[in-house]
Amino acid sequence: QVQLVESGGGLVQPGGSLRLSCAASGSIFRLAALAWFRRAPGKQREVIASISSEGRASYVESVKGRFTISRDNNKNTVDLQMNTLKSDDTAVYYCNLVDGTANYWGQGTQVTVSS
Repeated sequence: QVQLVESGGGLVQPGGSLRLSCAASGSIFRLAALAWFRRAPGKQREVIASISSEGRASYVESVKGRFTISRDNNKNTVDLQMNTLKSDDTAVYYCNLVDGTANYWGQGTQVTVSS
């Protein structure tokens, strides 16, 4: 059983930065695909960044150039560095791990961008 625990959310002003971190239990981490999703108020959950087991990253257009996903297979963590935050980035952010057909989620962490 894999458990994911996110941290690092909070309140930040527009233009500011936050770093989210997700710690995973279990030995499958280094072989798994990882991603960050978010659910903004009144919207469906969407994937915003993903990283393969080989370290290849991809991003949704709205965060390209501002967000960076990274993984540390020694620490079993996946981070999301978020820069130049906008009010539209306000959402609950979720860490996701996919291992074959199994899909695991963290509990979510709130990010609020407001002045």
